[in-house]
Amino acid sequence: MDSGRVRGLSFDEHLLFQGIPYAAPPVGELRWSLPRPVEPWAGVRDATEPGSPCPQLPQSFADVGSVDEDCLFLNVTAPRTGGRKPVMVWLHGGGGTNGEGSVFDARRLSVAEDVVVVTANYRLGIFGNFGYPGLPGGAFGLADQQEVLRWVQRNIGAFGGDPDNVTLFGESYGGLSIGAHLVAPGSAGLFHRAIVQSGFPLMRAPANTYVPGSPEMPSLWLSAAELEGLAEHVIGEAGWVRPGRGSAIDQLRALPVEQLLQLSPVFTRTGFGNEVLPESPARALAEGRFHRVPVLAGNTRDEARLFVAMFFDGTGQPVTPDGYGKLLAEGFDAAADDIAREYPLEAYATPSLAWSTVINDAAWARSLWDLAQALHEHTPTYVYEFADRDAPPVVPFPEGFPPGAYHAAELPYQFDVGGIAPLSAQQWRLAATMHRYWANFARSGDPNGPGLVTWPRFTPDQHVQSLHPERIGPADFAADHRLDFWTRLT
Repeated sequence: MDSGRVRGLSFDEHLLFQGIPYAAPPVGELRWSLPRPVEPWAGVRDATEPGSPCPQLPQSFADVGSVDEDCLFLNVTAPRTGGRKPVMVWLHGGGGTNGEGSVFDARRLSVAEDVVVVTANYRLGIFGNFGYPGLPGGAFGLADQQEVLRWVQRNIGAFGGDPDNVTLFGESYGGLSIGAHLVAPGSAGLFHRAIVQSGFPLMRAPANTYVPGSPEMPSLWLSAAELEGLAEHVIGEAGWVRPGRGSAIDQLRALPVEQLLQLSPVFTRTGFGNEVLPESPARALAEGRFHRVPVLAGNTRDEARLFVAMFFDGTGQPVTPDGYGKLLAEGFDAAADDIAREYPLEAYATPSLAWSTVINDAAWARSLWDLAQALHEHTPTYVYEFADRDAPPVVPFPEGFPPGAYHAAELPYQFDVGGIAPLSAQQWRLAATMHRYWANFARSGDPNGPGLVTWPRFTPDQHVQSLHPERIGPADFAADHRLDFWTRLT
């Protein structure tokens, strides 16, 4: 490696290296700067334990907390077999405020499919998406991810990987980030295929999509000017910058991590109009300006149930019959009555399930469809829906709330997250099939292979592949999510 030698862990079928630094610690004057090179080390560095997660507060869905800014580490899982292997670089989710790479144990994928898997940490929240006058801001976490990809180009050959065959894949916030990499100039040539899992760079989120009281978001991206205005406002309200005590940036860089984390949830949206991300990914993707790499993209059948379960029912605010009408009015204005007729309360076991179905179709399903429509005219595009409504929950759901194929439900099929998931024999077969589809796509840009149900491209028949333990094949995605109805509304 270009920074020094490392010593990892050796198992019967794979090698594991953890806590490898890929950039200098972003501390002190390097807080809110683009990533800098690692200082080379002498001797052999121990790589048998994960590095620190990036600063974050523990959450109900991710019981990980950290105040350590020295967190830019990656992990490599590699088969023991020889040869130059496809490389798959994983970007974790967590809403932009939480998560770390090392919790995604990639052994099953790596060994079964003979691929090298890289997982990584990147700056989050106020440390990763902070815009303020005088900073090259709004995309530090995205720049960290680019640095991971540059590290792969320089070093992955030492682990048996092929730097000319790199697939970038990620889920939720990690998938959203891949939407940015598809259009970011500095990401060009650093990856050759992309897998977007529940990322939705084209999402338009009505009010109350994520939590009660969340505002409408016509885009999940913010301009540099919007981000600077937001930062000036919230920092001003907090009273953290005072006249006569040096520059605002110096004062903010001197604040302790614990204090800054109070505002971290405000800064989850990556800014554009800067060096790293000059243009809005939503606009560039919709208009066909993106790197021409094959894309595999998809969602889960019931994305929104996780958010309604956690942040409505789970916080003692379940949707009531009257509340359902209010949510429709706040989220959809004059179309509320039409939606109430299309999604009548009596068709659902609870008002919370009715609301989650509306939001699932209006925001998640529609944004996947829009992304597929934007991509397939320019590059090979494959679209899926993970449909196992009996998937084991990765977080506790409120009693009586059926999780369905919730947001993140596919992760225990792909990785051992916190241990091996309690999957049935049929579910383990689905997990193996997904690994084969994903790895085939990483090898060649086409998920198909011997022994697999054929997965056609999205064009010309707009095919969506349903992934279910009892059935893999075409989903009637547009009908299931009433996309004609939602198209007529706009």
